[in-house]
Amino acid sequence: MIHKLRVIFADTDQMGIVYYANYYRFFEASRAALLRAHGSNHKEMLSWGAALPVVESHCRYRAPANYEDLLEIDVRIGEIRGASVRFVYQIHCRGTLLVEGFTVHACVHPDTGRPRRIPPQLLTLLQSEPAESEIRAEEE
Repeated sequence: MIHKLRVIFADTDQMGIVYYANYYRFFEASRAALLRAHGSNHKEMLSWGAALPVVESHCRYRAPANYEDLLEIDVRIGEIRGASVRFVYQIHCRGTLLVEGFTVHACVHPDTGRPRRIPPQLLTLLQSEPAESEIRAEEE
């Protein structure tokens, strides 16, 4: 799924280039959009007794993004295991690959923080096709 996001001034450093750590925020925004496209969200996951904290992350920077760039974040589910899921990301701007990375999320019970198997509702959701193939940025 492609999630489009416009770089705002607050995402950049004094040179107008996206600050490196903000790419993880972009990953999170695209991951949330993917869950919505699958018909759910983080609040609903909590009601199923599941939270997905990040336990591993990686980001490879290939080219910078700048203030006002419209980013296209390709987010996909890479691997589902019994109690974890990996999301993979590629961020493009004007056809150029800027960033690629992944996050791994453990499935835990939101009240105890203890690992648990992915609940059936969430597993079904993650294995389904998203309802939308593209989500547009609020401001293009």
